[in-house]
Amino acid sequence: MFSKEDIKEIESRGLTLERVMSQIETFKSGIRPIRLVRPARVGDGIMILEESELERLNKSYSESALARECRKFVPASGAATRMFKLLIHFNSLTKQINEETVLAEAKRGNSDYRTFLEFVEGIQKFAFYDDLKSVTKKDGLDIESFISKGQYKEVLDYMLTSRGLNYGAVPKGLIKFHRYPNYSRNPFEEHLVEAANYTKDRNNVARIHFTVSPEHDKAIRDYIEKVRSLYESEKLRLEITFSTQKTSTDTIAVDLDNMPFRTNDNKLLFRAAGHGALLENLNDLNGDVVFIKNIDNVVPDKLKDETYFYKRALGGYLIELQNEIFKHVETLSKNKVDDSEIANIFEFVRNKLSVYVPDYLGNGSKQERISFLDSKLNRPVRVCGVVKNQGEPGGGPFWVQEDNGELSLQIVESSQVDMESPKQMAIWGSSTHFSPVDIVCGVRDFLGRNFDLKNFTDPNTGFISLKSKDGRELKALELPGLWNGSMANWNTAFIEVPLITFNPVKTVFDLLRKEHRNS
Repeated sequence: MFSKEDIKEIESRGLTLERVMSQIETFKSGIRPIRLVRPARVGDGIMILEESELERLNKSYSESALARECRKFVPASGAATRMFKLLIHFNSLTKQINEETVLAEAKRGNSDYRTFLEFVEGIQKFAFYDDLKSVTKKDGLDIESFISKGQYKEVLDYMLTSRGLNYGAVPKGLIKFHRYPNYSRNPFEEHLVEAANYTKDRNNVARIHFTVSPEHDKAIRDYIEKVRSLYESEKLRLEITFSTQKTSTDTIAVDLDNMPFRTNDNKLLFRAAGHGALLENLNDLNGDVVFIKNIDNVVPDKLKDETYFYKRALGGYLIELQNEIFKHVETLSKNKVDDSEIANIFEFVRNKLSVYVPDYLGNGSKQERISFLDSKLNRPVRVCGVVKNQGEPGGGPFWVQEDNGELSLQIVESSQVDMESPKQMAIWGSSTHFSPVDIVCGVRDFLGRNFDLKNFTDPNTGFISLKSKDGRELKALELPGLWNGSMANWNTAFIEVPLITFNPVKTVFDLLRKEHRNS
């Protein structure tokens, strides 16, 4: 199946032949769907914290964070292509995109043209509008003239292509999102501001890590180095680090017969394995507490206080939960732990960690019960904010049945579910909450050693999709998602947070919502 040259290529990527063969076997056998039992709901896997408790956790976290190494982890490798998908489509049309055409199609009820009309009518409200004016002015042209004359093709060209801002190709994190009185910020800058407000230690150091794509790495680093002085002061130093997705996490592509796909020059084709591959990047980080948040989920300063409040509350809950776990691990390590202490720890793992306890343990020996508890407690911990389901695409909290019959709390995405099954579809459709990727992680054990996070994944999750290359169809394999299968065997707590803390920008039109405007 593989030549000597193929094996050299595999090894140059940091992969092994065994791992590639295992991926091919996955293509052959397929990936089993997740077995949903029921949605997690308030009182059944999801907690609502009272205002007084939130206040207490805020204060507790703010005091504890000073003595800890807290860090923010932001997956930021995505390009803005999907954000501008509709505009890129309009720019590619051969027929002229002018005011007359757009108005006629919008009047006819064409939803894409109606959306495009909203963009044109609101264009001056975007934080990047001044930059758009500047790039046209350099060519002796006037963006406002283009708009008033309905010359929309020219507007799109200057916005999306290398003729102007090139927003169809730059990283999403470098697009200006929010306008302030004398300047505008992009998501990277908004994340720097956030990190300063809940990761700062007693030495006034705030830590943040971005995962970026190799092709955008230099541009992002150069930009952040240029602006970092705007966000640092005598009372704040930013420790900003970067990493790229490792080639050792890539997966081989196969043809429709599950044989290695070869390009026109007879080379093997490897593909990036989705955001689950970022587990390796997370695993390389040091930190007592790690906050995970997507690059596009940022708000202007007017809404940040509530975001900070809930971030600190989730962090406080994590630290207190970890302290309880560590106390119980130490208790179990004693030579003489009595039955009442064991019973108390069982109560804790059931109620606080939502751990399923098999019936057979009721008749098990003391050593069996201790071993079970020890295996459940010695795991990474995550506290996940969830919001009420508003129909957003993405994952949600569910109770899932494992292969051994045990139940566990998981964040599940639709691609993991057997949508051909009416029962599974009904469970999926009855979920009450959504996961906005608002996660706080504890990645160290009770002795302060970092867990090897690769030991706590479910390798049987992930998904296979159909793609194409050189005009031929192929199958691609994505690793378990970072907050799905990659964290499947972590201890998990779900806490409801307000919808206002979730304001992603999936398309450019989201920037016209009031939450993203300062005026």
